[in-house]
Amino acid sequence: MMIDRQRFFSTMRGILFGGKLTVAQVRGTEMVLDMFQQRAAGGDVRHLAYALATAFHETGATMQPVRETMAPNDDAAIGILDRAFAAGRLGQVKVPYWRRDAEGKSWLGRGLVQLTHRRNYEAMSAVTGIDLVGRPERAMEPQVSALILVEGMMRGSFTGRRLSHYFSGVRADWEGARAIINGTDRAGLVAGYGRAFHMGMTASRIEQAAAG
Repeated sequence: MMIDRQRFFSTMRGILFGGKLTVAQVRGTEMVLDMFQQRAAGGDVRHLAYALATAFHETGATMQPVRETMAPNDDAAIGILDRAFAAGRLGQVKVPYWRRDAEGKSWLGRGLVQLTHRRNYEAMSAVTGIDLVGRPERAMEPQVSALILVEGMMRGSFTGRRLSHYFSGVRADWEGARAIINGTDRAGLVAGYGRAFHMGMTASRIEQAAAG
């Protein structure tokens, strides 16, 4: 599907962004649109809509790469996570993965989708061809983060579940697709974002005959 981006952003401004879009939000969204076009040209537009919805949710609607806890730097994020862990607010966490290892590296969440744990940095290094193990901070680079988001969701790199498991043919499981990232956590909320992005794309579609 080809979309009129000006019309798309005009539509999205009203239905998801509270009537206002910042330059950073537009640039971040365009970065994902461009990456999807580059890596999955002609792909299912619902895949793109759900990837955008995931970025919207994981970044607190900023559409820019963020650290876990939204902290401005790694040390601040580590401190916030340590305090939450000590207070028993991270019951699902057995080993504090964010604490620096022997090499001084932290495997806390970073990016448009929160890439956590060394094993996931290793997996996405193989997928992207970028050394995220040697330099995990590169997951905060906009283009790198968009590549991780798109390729990781298409390939099922995060949990083994991929976009095509939920959107294929007439099948569209907007809530189930949350399993690609994080089980059922906020599944309904992210599903709503996905439907909104899909609505925006449908409303701004450029018919092929007109485009030619």
